[in-house]
Amino acid sequence: MTYLWIVTVLWAFSFSLIGVYLSGQVDSYFAVFSRVFLSSLVFLPLIRWPRVPAGLAVKLMVIGGIQLGVMFICFYNSFAFLSVAEVVLFTVFTPIYITLLYDLARRRFTFWYLVTAAVAVAGAAVIRYNPLSPDFVTGFFLVQAANMCFAFGQVAYKKLMETRAEAGQKVLPQHSVFGFFYLGALVVSTAGWLVWGDLRMMPTTAMQWGVLLWLGLGASAVGYFLWNKGATMVNPGALAIMNNALVPAGLLVNLLIWNREAPLLRLLIGGGVILFALWFNESRVKPWVERRQRDLSAGAA
Repeated sequence: MTYLWIVTVLWAFSFSLIGVYLSGQVDSYFAVFSRVFLSSLVFLPLIRWPRVPAGLAVKLMVIGGIQLGVMFICFYNSFAFLSVAEVVLFTVFTPIYITLLYDLARRRFTFWYLVTAAVAVAGAAVIRYNPLSPDFVTGFFLVQAANMCFAFGQVAYKKLMETRAEAGQKVLPQHSVFGFFYLGALVVSTAGWLVWGDLRMMPTTAMQWGVLLWLGLGASAVGYFLWNKGATMVNPGALAIMNNALVPAGLLVNLLIWNREAPLLRLLIGGGVILFALWFNESRVKPWVERRQRDLSAGAA
């Protein structure tokens, strides 16, 4: 849990730094590329190339390409349609996606998980009580796409490491293979920048370059390694809860430092509905599902 708490503090500032200093000022595809490129510089030299099985390298690249490459592209573009506070709030769906992905891996389906997700969507609508604009809907779904990519990466990385350990395969230190994770993300982010990037929106100020440097070396290189390493050391429930911890931390930083004129009442009401959905999911739905699975297992035995 220590690793996850450290990263929560690191990432609490990332939302606002992106929204205040980069969104609309620096090309989002270049911002994603630079962030992943800097992270790759840190971890690629640590790879023990001859000792890493080709299959493991490919799987890590796929996970990194989705969790970082695709996720960052969706995440950064969402700031063009939503406020920082809205982006932060809408990341609360990630724990539900983690749970659903675990369900998928176990080949089962739980209807009540979709109910809690629907309640959370209602909370998101409260935040924009006025008629929903196409921009808002686009931004909302971009954040959800980012959430699903982030959830997939966490689940896939955790299961990959657990499966190798259970199979008795030699487990290399995670820092010596994690470079492949960033390499996969680098392939995706480079392609995104080459295809959709706008060279007219390159960073022009020391502050913008400084933010990109921090996001690349701090929030990404250190952050994603510690987060995924921490994910392998906790159970899925704890991982889902720690994903929730990012929300109040990110909101607190944004509202206290940068966005003191935000519509607090709507944010509180809508955020309350979303958090209620997550509380109901964790305290009622998940225990019921676990009891049902235990009963089914006992009956099968």
